[in-house]
Amino acid sequence: MKIISTTYENNQKNTITKETKLCDGEGGMQCVNIYPEYEYQTFHGFGGAITEASGYAYSKLGKANQEKVVEYYFGEEGNRYNMARGHIDSCDFSLGNYSAMTDAEDIEMKTFTLKRDDKYIMPLMKAAQEKYGEALDLLLSPWSPPAFMKTNGEKNHGGKLKPKFREFWAQYICRYIEEYEKRGFKVNRLTIQNEPAAVQSWDSCIYTAEEEKEFIKDFLYPALVIKGLSDVKINIWDHNKERMVQRAKATIDEETDKMIDGIAFHWYSGDHFESINLVRETYPKKELLFTEGCVEYSRFGTNQLHNAQMYAHDIIGNLNAGMTGFIDWNIFLDEKGGPNHVNNFCDAPIMIDTQNDTFEIKLSFDYIGHFSKYIKKGAKRIAYSKYTDKLEITAFKNPDSSIIIVMLNRNDQDLPVTVDISNKVFETVVNKNSIMTAVI
Repeated sequence: MKIISTTYENNQKNTITKETKLCDGEGGMQCVNIYPEYEYQTFHGFGGAITEASGYAYSKLGKANQEKVVEYYFGEEGNRYNMARGHIDSCDFSLGNYSAMTDAEDIEMKTFTLKRDDKYIMPLMKAAQEKYGEALDLLLSPWSPPAFMKTNGEKNHGGKLKPKFREFWAQYICRYIEEYEKRGFKVNRLTIQNEPAAVQSWDSCIYTAEEEKEFIKDFLYPALVIKGLSDVKINIWDHNKERMVQRAKATIDEETDKMIDGIAFHWYSGDHFESINLVRETYPKKELLFTEGCVEYSRFGTNQLHNAQMYAHDIIGNLNAGMTGFIDWNIFLDEKGGPNHVNNFCDAPIMIDTQNDTFEIKLSFDYIGHFSKYIKKGAKRIAYSKYTDKLEITAFKNPDSSIIIVMLNRNDQDLPVTVDISNKVFETVVNKNSIMTAVI
């Protein structure tokens, strides 16, 4: 058995454990039961977004530090990410608005080019995949179609996809996937639109549930089939949790059910773990992917302990509700929290000083690692019970049958714990304001 504990106050890892015989007597008053025989969803893995901003910040490091930061995320001794999210054309974390083509008359897409992706995104994507050692599980998401396809004539400030361009936009997305695959990156998943209910000052486009359903059914899914890309999994919504039940019910019907593989969600409107659970109960065969969450400076500030705990609390709640994959937002940002072409600066688990060839690893990186290093691809969530609501817990069984227990204590007092797994019992203490992972 191995226990990994991160205590913020001392900025160190502690191991406090001893074996005992029974979870009764005094131990029964602080018991955590783990039930490996009760299995729930299968987990796909952890990852982060490789944006133009991340690639730009990464490009400003020297070769030695580039090697180090990629190792931290994707290497054997790192957080062991196996998933990544990319953006189709520009997003807010780009150096500016751009599209792969801008000529509305170019129906053959002769001017289509990924020169922007090739400059900053592809080098980082390649380094990450090589470090991981096999193909990353890659998701692509669009923030906005090219301006000429939209009702407002620009990439920013919402607007909608013009009906006459729906077929062309579907073909455009397919072309994007094909170009990524030509470069050696297998696209496994796709979302229809990032945050389709939000008019943003950056790249954005609005879809109602009916519009999203029609686009999938009549244009995107048929285009993927024709192009031989039907193995690319389609995830709907890609927005906050509080409306994911309503969106799923309005978009998935007898006809679209076979076309839709899952529901993607973000965290910006609060916990709403019950929404994830309701979708899981209603659509038990669909994957439920967390595709974006970050520490926005304008909302959450820079307190590292608070922000790291926010990550762990959300991951635990999402996992226990049925989440099947976790993809963080930008893996790297610069010293300002960008680049971001509308100054929507945010934190990232690793921040890069682009002027001095240095980087800072935030506490959030370590907290995410308590999950991503130990819960393997193909793991199944298992059942537990706990003695107090002050302790947040999730538990998984890996393909090699090892048991992973992650325990979070966001309180200002230590919590003693007696863990019982099939009558094998150990005692430990989850220190105040700490996170602990047990590997059995």
